[in-house]
Amino acid sequence: MDNNSFNPKLWLSENKSAANVADSGSESFGAFWKSVSAPDNAQASTPISATASAIPNTAKPATGRSRTAFDRRFALALTASAAILAGSALAAWLTRTGPVSAPQASAGVAGDTGSNVQERAVNLAGPGQLVGALIEAGVSAADANAAAAAAAPHLASGSEIRAILVIIPGGAGGGLLQQLRATRIDGSGVILARGEDGTYAVTPLVADVTRKIEVLRGEIDSESFYTSAVSAGLIDTLIPEFINAFSYDFNLASEVSPGDVFEVAYDQEVNGAGEAIGQPKLLYAQLTTAQKSLALYRFQTADDGSGWFDGNGATTKRGLMRTPVDGARITSKFGMRFHPVLHYNKLHGGTDFAAPIGTPIFAAADGAIEFAAMKGANGNLTILRHDNGWATYYLHQNVFAPGIAAGTRVTQGQRIGDVGTTGRSTGPHLHYEVHIDGERIDPLSIPTDEASRKRLDGAALQAFMKERDRIDTARAQGTN
Repeated sequence: MDNNSFNPKLWLSENKSAANVADSGSESFGAFWKSVSAPDNAQASTPISATASAIPNTAKPATGRSRTAFDRRFALALTASAAILAGSALAAWLTRTGPVSAPQASAGVAGDTGSNVQERAVNLAGPGQLVGALIEAGVSAADANAAAAAAAPHLASGSEIRAILVIIPGGAGGGLLQQLRATRIDGSGVILARGEDGTYAVTPLVADVTRKIEVLRGEIDSESFYTSAVSAGLIDTLIPEFINAFSYDFNLASEVSPGDVFEVAYDQEVNGAGEAIGQPKLLYAQLTTAQKSLALYRFQTADDGSGWFDGNGATTKRGLMRTPVDGARITSKFGMRFHPVLHYNKLHGGTDFAAPIGTPIFAAADGAIEFAAMKGANGNLTILRHDNGWATYYLHQNVFAPGIAAGTRVTQGQRIGDVGTTGRSTGPHLHYEVHIDGERIDPLSIPTDEASRKRLDGAALQAFMKERDRIDTARAQGTN
């Protein structure tokens, strides 16, 4: 162990002698640092221990450690300090901030404005929510109002909007909206891009919509046609249309069984991403049971509106509708039965169709309203007198359809009221009766009148056949 001691007061450069220390006691550590840090000075490469060897041996180390050990630690401390100082300077340079210039006005992708640009996506119920969404995203109120005003002419009122926001964050007053892309589900909308002068370049977007025919096939399960159709993927709104298409030929509550097969084809608008737009339109309905099979096509005639026709162009309309209510199930048929309220056997003079309150009820055939009012145990009752002298009765209705009153003329399939449970009723249902020459007849026993069916001819038939072939081609391909 050497006897050199450490005394901070005695730091000096290498060219100082020990004799001069007493006269230059003011020599500082700064002088020493300059001598070892100068890049062009040969002394900078001198080991710290060599410089320290000029320190006189005037005292013993308080800890008893050698000068060499201390020198090594001192060198490490100096190296670490230098590294920390250099790292701090680098970090300060990397995190420096400065003004962000507004990008050039462009309808395309926004220009690069630095790593602090933010992008957000929001869904809005309508254009009226745009200002609030922009402010919530951090855009200044002035910027938000200006952008919404520029976009408003290109965004339809009340439609859902998908918006992509590109924002340059700002201070207390809010950030700047660099770009906005706002589109409806059909692809129409607008792009706003901020210019150097702070105004927005506006680029309208046109709708990107195509139509296609979707085809679905399914099998009746043990529960109901409704559950079968839903399982096959049929949209809820199309199920009542399917049932109504067969209202002259099938009673889907009693004439279908598990294993029976159905098929539908419907027209649907889609956007560029393949997403459905708006309500689908049922074009084709087919039902095959053990007893019969029927395929129907929807066709718009020039004089009679839209209707259902078989493959030869014959309308389904004839006689009385077998089921004058959507999607109902038969809970009680015509005939003698034990009355659930009166508790004795009594003729049940019609057919009961159970359905939820509010389910539409249709006129079974053309005719004139003879009675439409509350009538005791019958509840809200409509009596419809048909052109052949027959009458149909509709009991226990919840409400009458608008305009339904005595003397009003209605057409077959027209809504005349809704299912209810008024009068003497044990639950929501339609009690439906058919009266011929004043006598009640089982509605399900009345045969269809084939002679009354109308058939297309001439130009109408040619147009129908063209539509039929288009639908059949799509069915053969599975989709179009």
